[in-house]
Amino acid sequence: MSIRIGILGYGNLGRGVEKAVMANADQELTAVFTRRDPAGVKTVSGCPVLSIEELPGKKDEIDVLILCGGSATDLPEQTPEYASMFNVVDSFDTHARIPEHFDAVDKAAKRGLRIGVISCGWDPGMFSLSRIYAHSVLPNGRDYTFWGRGVSQGHSDAIRRIDGVLDARQYTVPVEEALEQVRSGKNPELTVRQKHTRECYVVAQEGADLARIEKEIKEMPNYFADYDTTVQFISAQEMKEKHSELPHGGSVIYSGQTGERKHVIEYSLKLDSNPEFTGSVIAAVARAAYRMNAEGQTGARTMFDIAPKYLSPETDEWLRAHYL
Repeated sequence: MSIRIGILGYGNLGRGVEKAVMANADQELTAVFTRRDPAGVKTVSGCPVLSIEELPGKKDEIDVLILCGGSATDLPEQTPEYASMFNVVDSFDTHARIPEHFDAVDKAAKRGLRIGVISCGWDPGMFSLSRIYAHSVLPNGRDYTFWGRGVSQGHSDAIRRIDGVLDARQYTVPVEEALEQVRSGKNPELTVRQKHTRECYVVAQEGADLARIEKEIKEMPNYFADYDTTVQFISAQEMKEKHSELPHGGSVIYSGQTGERKHVIEYSLKLDSNPEFTGSVIAAVARAAYRMNAEGQTGARTMFDIAPKYLSPETDEWLRAHYL
């Protein structure tokens, strides 16, 4: 029996999830749900597109609902709302607000006897696992995370929510000097400003107050206020020609000691498509959420709570024979 997947939101991430579900033999896409006019949304898979208003009536037709909205305003409301009706998975990535988001989803999921897995993707997600594994093995150490150079979907979405902005891309760029210090095992004390810069490319509405938009971007808490940020206003044509792709990546580097010996652990990703890779992680987590709930588990979870075998489509015997 295939795991029946529903997708809420059909932007870049929604399309990435769709491609991942299509690639998984044990999953099938039931429907895409949207706040837009469904008649104007065409899916790659050809699956039905339905209004978000129809979602509550589909509780018996969807095993896992994947929420593909933005972390700034969509997911804090949508994930708790639907966690009482469905097993849900989201990619909430506002790190500072994860504890409160977890608590809200936990209450709703327990009320509905469902599982709600939050903050899935590569960071938070795969990078988070790298941190916890490294710290567990080398408790006397320190972790460093460097993102990019690449497009942050969450930060780009946050800029697009500003009044007067038509489109935006935000690139996170590691500071090379800081990166080399960490790789050498020096364990430097680094502020977030010393580790990364942020480059923003913005298409504004005609007549919009550009100074106000730039000020709102640079002062946005949890996103840009703590970083050296540049804002460049460009045309829609230039955005299409130069910034249509969504690459990303980065590294988690952990430097620790055992006695007098130094050790450096590095986990890195180089992604041609941020949303497609994130979608692939989320599809694997959806498989785990389905299995965990089938065993009777309820409430909120993160990737810390998922045994690796739950993510895999392979059997326990196959995993022991090939990957152990």
